[in-house]
Amino acid sequence: MSDRDIMKIETARELGLWEQIQSDGWESLTNAECGRVGGIMGKKIKDLKTR
Repeated sequence: MSDRDIMKIETARELGLWEQIQSDGWESLTNAECGRVGGIMGKKIKDLKTR
């Protein structure tokens, strides 16, 4: 599992989406939920690069 995958799972957990993903898969998320996960991941990556 890549670092990006781990970050994606951690972000989904923070947003309370992980149980839904485990039971129904990533494809069960709405576009808005996917965008939220991606946006938060992008912010985390940017923050890591500026440290």
